[in-house]
Amino acid sequence: MTIALDRPRKTKSAQIREKLGYPIIDTDVHTQEFPPAFLDYLEQVAGTALSFALAEGIAQRFQEHLPGASRSKWFKQSWDERRTYRTARPPFWTRPTNDALNLATVSLPKLLHERLQEAGTDFAVVYPNLATMAPHIGNEEMRRAVCRATNTYHADIFRSYSDRLTPIAAIPMNTPEEAIAELEYAVKVLGLKAIQIPGHVRRPIPAFEKYGEEVANEAIWIDTFGLDSKYDYDPFWAKCVELKVVPTTHSSGMGWINRRSISNYQYNHIGHFASAGEALCKSLFFGGVTHRFPTLKFAFLEGGAAWGASLYTDLIWHWDTRNKDHLVENNNPANVNYEELLEFYTRYGGELVHGRLDQLGSGLGFHADLVSPLEPGDLDEFAVAGVTKPEDIRDRFLNHFYFGTESDDTRVAQAFNRKANPYGDRVKAFLGSDSGHWDVPDITAIAANTYSMVERKIISEEDLQYFLSIHPLELYTSLNRDFFKGTAVEKTADEFLAGKLS
Repeated sequence: MTIALDRPRKTKSAQIREKLGYPIIDTDVHTQEFPPAFLDYLEQVAGTALSFALAEGIAQRFQEHLPGASRSKWFKQSWDERRTYRTARPPFWTRPTNDALNLATVSLPKLLHERLQEAGTDFAVVYPNLATMAPHIGNEEMRRAVCRATNTYHADIFRSYSDRLTPIAAIPMNTPEEAIAELEYAVKVLGLKAIQIPGHVRRPIPAFEKYGEEVANEAIWIDTFGLDSKYDYDPFWAKCVELKVVPTTHSSGMGWINRRSISNYQYNHIGHFASAGEALCKSLFFGGVTHRFPTLKFAFLEGGAAWGASLYTDLIWHWDTRNKDHLVENNNPANVNYEELLEFYTRYGGELVHGRLDQLGSGLGFHADLVSPLEPGDLDEFAVAGVTKPEDIRDRFLNHFYFGTESDDTRVAQAFNRKANPYGDRVKAFLGSDSGHWDVPDITAIAANTYSMVERKIISEEDLQYFLSIHPLELYTSLNRDFFKGTAVEKTADEFLAGKLS
């Protein structure tokens, strides 16, 4: 049987691209590895950089260490075991299977490069699936080996297609030293120019480690590298600035306390990327990272932009109602006029308080223990972020954070709702299609999906250009002005840097 591989080249998306007159940049295209080829790289890394004990049989053993492998125990458990251990139902059936072309596109760079042009997409940042999982491997030697092999494999297979495709480097973040070592190798040796960090590291709560590994694996806290982190990650952020790379993240919140259904994967899936992104974003903000590194920007992939718009507004609101001066004036327990308060209780309390006014105490009810004075440093929770006025929040947020959004996510309208957003600004959403997964099987439909939001008046033509072109140009040239040099969007990037684009 002969299979016809010819296909139409003028897709609706390609026609839309011609109509737009500016490039489409997709910041989140997924691929998956060809296992035999990747295992060759892993064996090579293990043989040259690791201990013999780990190198021996690594190809057979590495899958046991993947985060997905630990979740797969759900499929082997009885329902009684799932209930006993509260094992979250993991992902299943996540690849496109009803069209061999779409499935092959996920794995073959040459085909992806070709179909990207059919789709009208000028340039894409590639997020290989293994690269998003590798930094979460628990065993340090295995984690470092898989990250190194993953980065080397993808640097090699995408090198010939760099005019339109660039893969991210997977950077483990368990310690700053580990992160810096892989970052330097990825940029200086492999020549990669885009990176992805995990949104968090799961760490055992020290007080529970004495109860054994099984308890310590469940009694964990989420380290997000900024606020309250175990380590000082400033040396890593400084290295990002030095090497001119923008940290992006594509991490999962699945399995966290409110995403731990034992029976329903969709319950666990909905909102989990946004949840993980928000945890990191708040940590970077309140931990002062955006204050100490004014040129460093961050991108959060696959969670959409609605949560970004919500968080931005929420930060402004919390400043208005919880800044230090407001608290001192309106919430300080020392402000209570006890005699006046007692008069109100006497006049209006009736039987509720009769004979018990001597037990009124401070009038703060069960919050009476908060009467004790706080240390000055404990009062101003915006201090580390360097915030002294609401405009600082605007600058720390809008100048640093970008939000990858899928082509059919109409909630992007919230990011671009300048009437509702504080100071009338856009929250910086851009196209992160998630192509290659179950929800976006066909890369040639992405531009058409996006443009339909203009046709339905969900966003404006001007918003669309920011979404598809200006925001990704802004992000990736922020540290590296040559990021798009030699690519299909080099001319537009030069015009942007010259100030010819908004």
